[in-house]
Order: sequence, then structure tokens, then C-alpha cells
Amino acid sequence: MELDYKKLGLKVGLEIHQQLDTDRKLFCHCPTTLREDEPHGEIKRFLRVSQSEMGDIDRAALVEWKKGKCYIYQYYNDTTCLVELDEEPPHLPSQEALEVALQVALLMNMNVVDEIHTMRKIVIDGSNTSGFQRTMFVAKDGYVETEYGKVGISSLCLEEDASRRIEEGEDYIKYRVDRLGIPLLEISTEPDIDSPEMGRETARRIGKILRATGKVKRGLGTIRQDINISIREGARVEIKGVQDLDLIEKVIEREVVRQMNLLDIARILRERRAKVVDKVVDITELLRDTRCKVLQRALKRGGKIKGILLKGFGGLIIREIQEGRRLGSELADRAKVIGGVGGLFHTDELPNYGITEEEVERIKNYIQRELGMEITSEDALVFIGDEEEKVDRALEGVMERAREAIEGVPEETRKALENGNTTYLRPLPGAARMYPETDIPPIKVDRELLERIKDNLPEMPEEKLERFIREYKLNRELAEILVTSPRVQLFEEFCEKFRGKIKPTLIGTTLENILKEVKREGYNIDNLKREHFITLFEGLVENKMSKEAIVEVVKGFAEYPDKSLDEILEMKGLKSLSREEGEKIIEEIVDKNIDIVRSKGIGSMGIIMGKCMAVLRGRIDGKTVSEIVRSKIMERLKE
Repeated sequence: MELDYKKLGLKVGLEIHQQLDTDRKLFCHCPTTLREDEPHGEIKRFLRVSQSEMGDIDRAALVEWKKGKCYIYQYYNDTTCLVELDEEPPHLPSQEALEVALQVALLMNMNVVDEIHTMRKIVIDGSNTSGFQRTMFVAKDGYVETEYGKVGISSLCLEEDASRRIEEGEDYIKYRVDRLGIPLLEISTEPDIDSPEMGRETARRIGKILRATGKVKRGLGTIRQDINISIREGARVEIKGVQDLDLIEKVIEREVVRQMNLLDIARILRERRAKVVDKVVDITELLRDTRCKVLQRALKRGGKIKGILLKGFGGLIIREIQEGRRLGSELADRAKVIGGVGGLFHTDELPNYGITEEEVERIKNYIQRELGMEITSEDALVFIGDEEEKVDRALEGVMERAREAIEGVPEETRKALENGNTTYLRPLPGAARMYPETDIPPIKVDRELLERIKDNLPEMPEEKLERFIREYKLNRELAEILVTSPRVQLFEEFCEKFRGKIKPTLIGTTLENILKEVKREGYNIDNLKREHFITLFEGLVENKMSKEAIVEVVKGFAEYPDKSLDEILEMKGLKSLSREEGEKIIEEIVDKNIDIVRSKGIGSMGIIMGKCMAVLRGRIDGKTVSEIVRSKIMERLKE
């Protein structure tokens, strides 16, 4: 179905979070590296919600607190410190990170503030040991140009990244603090985006600006897009964790469809005068002998089965709102998040799952008597079996979501799924969660520094592309790969270092195409450092190896990063031959195949070249081999 997004009143805003590749973390001097080896230790914490100065409690924080989770933080003695564990005050912010933030602000035509204040943003999902995230407001009121029009940039903040979630159990979440404190830029757009395509293009444009600085981390998880979406009569919904640029369009499309379907369901519910009956009924004894395995497990653990009545919801709980997701999925999401249960049962899909028609009738008749009201075909029953405390919390969440369904689309924060659908995370955070940071003084922006940054802004990718084609004589395809590559600075460095000795095309092909080929074959290219490539290119210049040996040498360094070029060449049998040594081998091959040479004449060139390269590949330049083969064939034909 083709949607008219303008008619629907679609408004989209992006929040882009990008890790910076700096020498230290934002508020301490630890490195910004992530580790996979065994941590040196861990601590446990319980976080609690608190009131603001005005007595308000942030609703998102309240939901997290109600889960009652214990948080476990893993640390390293040599690459994390007491700042990450909230046992030492933060240090002054990284100057390098601050200058990158100012650079990005200017590239997006923003107004930089005169004085930067650090704020504490309440976050009690456990991702920060302190219960808040430190955020520095740097600039406002900018814009970026896209092919679909101008998009306003409302704010740019410099903040600390959160801890990494490693593991989650029923009553705990385990985090690792190696990521906590890595400098992170948060860029928020105005809701100027009015189509899925424009959303994707805006994110791409901002991504290009960030990469132009040469100071951003690359790879999965280093950039995250949150998308705020609403339609007319709908509500603002924040969708978090869209890591794939290509998923942005699908997430926007599916959220629009979800809100349209929720509005349609709300219309029907209001026509039916639907309501949520605020009484929970214990039906444990009615299902004591049920064959439903889920309920049997709950009863064996001493759990309870309780139900609620949703007047007017009959037939609508199984109504699809997104591809593969129904209104029942929304109710189940709340039950899982608020109560920690595995799911729920509702009469729209019963009898099923081992629950018989007789049991359904028994439940209906009992709840009807308990509530003193008739249950019709337009009504629905929802029930859950688990530990009693969990059941009570879960049904409270279901009732809240059902009341919201009558109103329309609830404002909430949702998590992006891989197929473009979303699932409930928590309510939208309120305004009562920002507090001044008392440990870091305000930072006055040095106008001279700002002018120096303005005078030395980095080249944008589209400008760099044309320069690469013009200056380095690259074809457009290779140039496009290089300008967005994390190795683009290496490329320019090597082009300058080996100017007039090695062609830029060979340098670019080595850094991109050959590396990709080697990685596809299973070699660990993370072992390859700048020094390996310098050694390789110097080997070419000094005739220690031929161009044909590059792939095997790269594989050798990837496998044995501590070995020298001479050792790699020796291991691979790629020691360069002199022209004279090569000529002798070629002459022997020509003489062994003299019958082919005499019968095919110069047409034997391809066959003889193939036989020679099988012996000489990587040990002598292919162009030199071709010259010698042609010369030897011509000599034999004259004899």
C-alpha cells in the first residue's frame, strides 16, 4: 500500500549518537578500547529513583526502578579506573573531544554557546554506575542540506557513552565499564523530515560530516540512530538503537502503519464504549488441573493465575498492527517489561495452547460472577500465570496499555528490531531528569580557538572525491570507496610518502580491495598496522618483492604480525629474482615447450606466460616476465 506521508502529517526527527576516536575517555584518562578478555573484577549496585527539586519523578526512571534489578559491573585494573565505577569525581573533559564537537558544530552551520555547562541526565537502567549520564550542551540552531531539502539541527551535545550490556538474568543485568565514558556526540534534528527516504538521506548526510573529521570510531555499535516519529492524531514515539542506515526507511514506514492501525482500533473501542475493569481476579483453582504446559510450570513453582476483563476488546487483540505483530503483542510487551513474565493468554486466541473450551467457559462464568457484569462476544479476558508478585505487576502493565489503546497511540520509547518492527522499552522520559553537574566547572568557549577550527575545517567527502579523481588519477569507483573508508588518511599519507615511486591506484587497491579479499579468506586484518603497509610498500620500492606478491605478503603479516618482510617472503617463497635469474627460468620453460612455440608462433604467448607465472608469480614483476617471454619466443622463431 502506497502511503501519502504528507497527508498523514508525518514528522520525523533523528538523534544520532556517534563515538569519537580520541586518545582518552571524556572524563578520565583511560583508553577508549573495548576488551573481550576476562575482566579483573566486578562490583554490584542497586539504583533507585529520586525526586527532582520540584518533587517530580521521571516516569521512565520509575519503570526501571520497579523492575528491582541488581546491576553487576565488570572492570579492568589497567584500562578502567575509579571514575567509571563512580568512586572518584570526574576529571576535566577531554580537550580533543571538545574540539571535535566544535568542528562538527561548525560543519553543520550551528551556533556554538558561549559557555558549556555539564548536566546530569538521570539514567537508571543500570548502564551508568552513577545513575546518570554526563552531558555537555555545545551548540544549537544549525542545519544540513539534503537532496530532499534543508533539515534543521536543534542541538549538539558531547556526552559519555554507557556501559556495555554483557548478560541479563531474571533479577540482574551484567555490564562492562570499558565502554562507559567514551566520548559520544549526540546530534538532534528538528522534526523536518517528512518521508522515510528523507530520514535515511539525512542520517547519511550527518554520517558523512562526522566521518570527514577523521575522529570518529567505525564499526558496528559505534554509531546509533534514534528516530522520533509521529503522524497527525498519533503521538511522538522514540525508536532506539537503529544501527543499520538501510533500516531507517523500513522503521519509519512500519511505525506509520502501526500508528494508523492503533488509531483505527481506538476508534472501534470508543464506538463500543470499551473500558478496562480495574479488578484482578484470581483464577488459580479453576486451572489447577489444566494441560497447558506454561500454566502447569507456574503452578508447580507455587505461582498464581490471575485474569482481568477488557470490555469491548473482543476480536481486536488479534488485530494486526505491524507485519507479524498484533495488539496482543503490545499488551504482552508491557507484561514482559513491567512484570518480567514470559507472556500472557487472551480469549481472542482460545481455546489453544492446551487450554480447553470448557476451561475458557469456566473462567468466563467465574469472572462474570466475581465482577457482577455480563461478558459478551465483544469482550476479552486476559490472564497470566507466574509468581504472584510478577503476575500483579504484569497485569497492572496490561491494564495501563489497554487504557492507552482506547485513547489512541501512547507516547513511549521502543526498541528497533532487525525486520523494521519495534517493541516496547519504557515510557518516554520526562523533563524532570536533568540536573547541573557539581563536579565540573563551566567551560568558557575560546573564540580564538573557534576561529582556528573554522579556518581549518576538514574537506567534505564530495569535495575529496573529486580531488582524488583529479589529483591521484583514480577511477570513480575506487575513489568513492576510499573517501568513506576508515583508511582514507593512510591512503593520503602513503601517496605523499611514496610519491613518484608507487602509483596511488596500487596504494588504494591494496588498502581496500586486497584487504577485503584477504578478510574474506578468513585472515584477521585487525593484526595489520600502519607499519606493515609501510614495510610492504618500501619492499616494492626496493625491489624486494613484486606487485604480484602483495596479496600473499598481506596474508603473511595478518597471520604473523611480528615477522619481518624478509621472513614473510622467505616463508612464502616470494624472494625477488633479478632480471637475469628470471630470464634463465623463462628460457628453460620456452625450450621445454618449443613445439608449442613453433606451431603457434606468437600466438603461444598466453600459454607460455601462464606456465612462467605459475613459477615466477610474486617473485618478479609480471610486466617484466611478459617482456622476456615475448623476447625469447621471437628468438626461437628466428632460429
